Amino acid sequence: MHFYLVTSNKFRIFVSVKQQVNDIAEVLRGLSAQIESMQKTIDSQHASICQINRTSQGQLKEIRDLKRMLKKKDKENEELRKRLSKYEEPPKNSCNSSTPPSKEQMRDEIVRRTRSLRKRSGKKPGGQPGHEGKTLELTDSADSIMEECADICDACGDSLEGCDTELDYITQIISLPELKPLITEVRHYVKVCRTCGKRVRSHTERRRSNAVVYDASVKGLVVYLSTVQFLPYNRIASFFKEVFGLDISQGSMVNWINEAKRAAEPAIEKIKEYIMQSAVVGFDESGCYCGKRLDWAWIAQTVYFTLVFHGKSRKGQELEDRFGDSLERMTAVTDRHSAYFALHFLNHQVCLAHLLRECQYLNELDNEQQWSKSVESLFQEAIHERNQRPTESIDPQSWLERLDKLIDENLSRLNEKFNTFRNGLLKCRDYIFNFLLDPAIPPDNNASERGIRKLKIKLKNSGCFRSDLGADAFMDLHSIVETTKKLGNSPYNAILALF
Repeated sequence: MHFYLVTSNKFRIFVSVKQQVNDIAEVLRGLSAQIESMQKTIDSQHASICQINRTSQGQLKEIRDLKRMLKKKDKENEELRKRLSKYEEPPKNSCNSSTPPSKEQMRDEIVRRTRSLRKRSGKKPGGQPGHEGKTLELTDSADSIMEECADICDACGDSLEGCDTELDYITQIISLPELKPLITEVRHYVKVCRTCGKRVRSHTERRRSNAVVYDASVKGLVVYLSTVQFLPYNRIASFFKEVFGLDISQGSMVNWINEAKRAAEPAIEKIKEYIMQSAVVGFDESGCYCGKRLDWAWIAQTVYFTLVFHGKSRKGQELEDRFGDSLERMTAVTDRHSAYFALHFLNHQVCLAHLLRECQYLNELDNEQQWSKSVESLFQEAIHERNQRPTESIDPQSWLERLDKLIDENLSRLNEKFNTFRNGLLKCRDYIFNFLLDPAIPPDNNASERGIRKLKIKLKNSGCFRSDLGADAFMDLHSIVETTKKLGNSPYNAILALF
């Protein structure tokens, strides 16, 4: 008979009944030794397990740290990809976005001068067949006449003095007169009345400071060069010094411009009154540096009148303060700046030129897609329809339906900028085709942009306005000049009329 004496799961002691047990104490000692050995093995294994657990905890901590580091790196990579995308994507300039030309890089400006929203017609540059050319015509009132004829015969060499002459042809030469100031000395006398003996002076008011004065021709030319040609004071002073020999101080120029501003105030009020009575008015705004402060220049213009004025902010409150309740009777032609849509205009027309430029950018961003090209084609067809029927009222419903189909398209496969543009179209949907309904409403706001662009040229030449008074003076006189141009008159004569 056999049996097992089990001491553990791993060790078994085999004992046979037939085996003679001589010494139980010896067996127990052996068992005790084995148990002690197993205890040491268990302790060693426990220590190993504890070491493994401690190592695992450290590794788990390292894994968590690595995960946090990877998450941080992923965020940094996303930011870097966004920053890098502007170099990989087509650059935005004034041809394909609302970026003003003043913020373009030099290479973008060079490209812009050779690009346009207009499509190629296939015609050769220059005058087309049937174009009526223009040339200088002879005038009947020449200031001087010079006769020219031959003195010696080129056939026989004999003198031609005293021979008969006949007129062959006439050439007129245009030249500038000698540019020097014309100084007129006015001598003021006193007469004694023989009846009462009173000494009577001339009616011209006597100047207390200086006996030499400049007349309206000099003052008007200074204002013209500053307001129309956008020259800064130091360049105007240099021009008068080099061309006319006149040394005019910049302080005198400032005084003359302020004098012209005061004289123009009634005309400015009249322009404002006419604009407030107009049914369709174009608006725009642009940054204006005055000293060390960024202000804003605003323009309100119609077909015949232009008013440029100085504001402290870009908020619509500037228009409310100036035009009041008359805004509720106007259809405003503007870009998509939010300040205009916060005002209570009668109606709106957003500038299609801005939308077309953004379509052009999307075309460059993804040349394979057709969605932005379809939107661009829709706007161009609407503008062409208005040009073909300039005086008719056209129902915009069919154009709105075509636009709605394009807005409803799924653009998830395209760049996120397409969705941004689509959402912008959705917001201004009701103000895109109003120019079709009313022939008096233009499809773009280019006239306002052209009017306020002169201010940017002035700032580019001069840097900034030194005071609020200087900024207001330029904008008032610029309003006079632009209105004069629209009415078909000479800006220079309009400035002379202020003195």
